Amino acid sequence: MPDTSRAHAQALDARDPLAPLRKRFRLPEGVLYLDGNSLGALPADVPGTLDDVVLRQWGVDLIRSWNDNDWWNAPTRVGAAIAPILGAAEGQVVCGDSTSVQLFNALVAAVRLRPGRPVILTDPDTFPTDGYLADSVARLCGATVRRVPAQEAVALLGGEEGADVAVAAYNHVDYRTGELRDLAGLTRAAHDAGALVLWDVCHTAGAVPIDADAHDLDFVVGCSYKYLSGGPGAPAFLYVARRLHEVFDPALTGWHGHKEPFAMEAGYRPADGIARARIGSPPLLNMLALEAAIGVFRETDMAAIRAKSLALTDLFIACVEELDAGFGLEVVTPRDHARRGSQVAVRHGEAHPVMAALIERGVIGDVRPPDILRFGFNALYVSYTDVVDAAAVLGDILATGTHREARFAVRATVT
Repeated sequence: MPDTSRAHAQALDARDPLAPLRKRFRLPEGVLYLDGNSLGALPADVPGTLDDVVLRQWGVDLIRSWNDNDWWNAPTRVGAAIAPILGAAEGQVVCGDSTSVQLFNALVAAVRLRPGRPVILTDPDTFPTDGYLADSVARLCGATVRRVPAQEAVALLGGEEGADVAVAAYNHVDYRTGELRDLAGLTRAAHDAGALVLWDVCHTAGAVPIDADAHDLDFVVGCSYKYLSGGPGAPAFLYVARRLHEVFDPALTGWHGHKEPFAMEAGYRPADGIARARIGSPPLLNMLALEAAIGVFRETDMAAIRAKSLALTDLFIACVEELDAGFGLEVVTPRDHARRGSQVAVRHGEAHPVMAALIERGVIGDVRPPDILRFGFNALYVSYTDVVDAAAVLGDILATGTHREARFAVRATVT
C-alpha cells in the first residue's frame, strides 16, 4: 500500500526539485489551493510588472510604448515564450484574444483547408463552448458536426466515413473527469484519413507535455489562466504548424494580421508566418501579466512538471481511497498515467455541500454537476503535504457530517 502519512509527504517535499518554485507564487495563509485547473495562483512577479505597465509604460510613456516598450510585438513575443511549454519551435504560436475566438478562427481555417469534406468531428462530451462553436462554424461553412467519443474517433477515421472529415476537434483532457485523450493516436488516424486536427489544451497546457511538433499537430488552442497562471481573463494562444502558415486562412482578418498593417490598405493581405493569426489590438495588461507569469517555466521543464503532477495525483487518489468506504466517494479519474491529466475527480452524491464545507475549511477545489468534486494539482506550487492535509480535511468533513451545515453554496467556476 502507498504511504499516505503526513511524515512521508513532508519527506517527499524535502527532496522535491520543484519545491523552491513554490516561493514564486503568492499563496494565502491557511489555504490549500487545489483549483489551479480553473484559475492559477498569483505569480509573485506579476504585481510589480503590472505596476510598471500601468504607471510607467502607460502613465508616462503613453502611446510611445507601442514602440519603446515593444507593445506591438507582444502577441508573437509571448507566443514564443509559450511555445516551449507546448513542445513547439519558435514562430508557430501567437497569443491574444479569448479561447472562443481562437477556436473559431482555427476551426474555420481547418474547414477551408479541406474543401469537399463536410464533417467536423468532435466529442459529445466536449467542453460546451467547443461544441457551440463547432455548430456555429458548421452553419457558416456548410458543414455538419458529428459527435463521436474520443475513444471511438480513431475507428471512425479509419473507415469509409473518415474521408468526409475535414477536422477532428477534441479536448486534450475531459474537463470533468481528468481523463487524458490519446493525442498521438487520434492525430495519426486523422492524418491517415486526410483530415486535420484541432486540440483544445486548456486543461493541460503547463501541466502535461503537448509535444506539438513531435506529434505533427495542426492546430492547438489553449487558455493561459489555468496552469500558466496568467490571471483572470488572460489571453488564449493559438499554435499553427509551420507547414500550414502560407495556406492558413483565418475567419477573422483584423488589421494586426495584415502584411503591412500601417499601410491602411482597403484590401487584406495576410502577414507572413504566424503573425497572420493576429487579429486586433491585444489586451495588453493581461498579456504582459501573462508574460511575467510564465517566466517560472524557464526554471524547469515539462518532464519534471509532469513527473510531479503524476506523483501528486497518485498520492491524492491513494489518500481518498483510504477513507472510510461508507463515505460514498468514488474516484473517477483514471489510475493509468497515460490516461490522466493533472486533476482528480471524485464522485459524491452531495458534491456541492461537501465542496462548500471544504472551502470553509480552506481547501479550495470546485464542482462539476451533477456530483463531481474536482481537485487540480499545479506541480509548481502544490506540495505533497498539501495533498495529505486536503484529504484529511475531506475525511473529517464526511466523518462528522459538517458538509450538511455548510454556510454557502459553491458557485460555478470558469472551466
